Amino acid sequence: MALTFFDTGRVARDLYAAASQKAGPEGVGAGISQVLRPIIAHDALSVVATDPATGLGLGCFSFWHQYEPALVTALVMHRYLDGDPYRPAALAGLRTPAAVVGPAGDAPHDPWIGRVLAEHGAGSELRLLIEDVHGVWGSLALLRCAGACPFDQDDVQRAVRLRPALVAALRRYATAGPLCPTAAPLAAGVVTVGSDHRIKAISPQAKEWLGRLRSGDTIPDWVTEPFLVALSLAARARARDPDAWTPLVCTPPAVCGRWLTFLGEPLDEEGAGDVALVVQGTVADLVLPSFCAWYGITPRERDTLGALRTGEAVKQIARHLGLSPYTVNDHLKALFRKTGAGGRDELIAALTR
Repeated sequence: MALTFFDTGRVARDLYAAASQKAGPEGVGAGISQVLRPIIAHDALSVVATDPATGLGLGCFSFWHQYEPALVTALVMHRYLDGDPYRPAALAGLRTPAAVVGPAGDAPHDPWIGRVLAEHGAGSELRLLIEDVHGVWGSLALLRCAGACPFDQDDVQRAVRLRPALVAALRRYATAGPLCPTAAPLAAGVVTVGSDHRIKAISPQAKEWLGRLRSGDTIPDWVTEPFLVALSLAARARARDPDAWTPLVCTPPAVCGRWLTFLGEPLDEEGAGDVALVVQGTVADLVLPSFCAWYGITPRERDTLGALRTGEAVKQIARHLGLSPYTVNDHLKALFRKTGAGGRDELIAALTR
């Protein structure tokens, strides 16, 4: 196997620097692609961040370069309606959480992917689950154009070696945003998706929330529609199978200045009719698991944070949790250190404003 040597720490720093530049969605995606191209040659790239709290569902932020919007929409529909054999949940079950799909890939039993790639001028796609011992943080997809040399197992092994750098860059990006909201709050908004998987209506509040997302440097305008449709498809799947992924997405403040939640709910029991997607700002009970995942907060620290939100004093928290006041103070110090909060008020405000 041809080895490619790289410094994981440097790649992580370069990825974070590329993701943080104020260059607009396409410029940011191009910067990330430029960092990874010497390691794995590719023509298009997507990096989609998730977090262990919400499972292997939709991304809470993402970076794109040269992916054709129609191809992304087609892949989203295939994932939920046809059961893509190399979706993230399937990759999680593999010994090596990566696969090459396409005519020359690892999925000859799914010829549809080869056809749709060819229809959009693509030859093969390499997919990687971005994970570590703490959970899954996202996925990387690289695309090569038709006529180019397909991805092979050497490319897969290089991609697997990239996981620590990708995890570090995504977690740093998610937690480098403002701890407390910098964007003004808005009322909850609603997007309605019909049974034909098309957006039927968007409330004024939802339109403003989505405008804030598009105004940042991570999400291209075209990503919004396939994202919302995918969330509605996940909600329909949940209606049919209670064990399916909960259709909830929590977007960290790095994206638009405050925590943002998307929650899908079918308007009928079978999930065959319209789906309502509720978009709103910080909802502490929904955001807390994701907040703790990104900042690396332990279960005991999370318990302390939960009690802190109720306004309890240290001695009350200690009695409530069956701990000594000294231990509670240690947990508080750890919370301040991990989040960068200057005190209790700032920490509480991060989850309530």
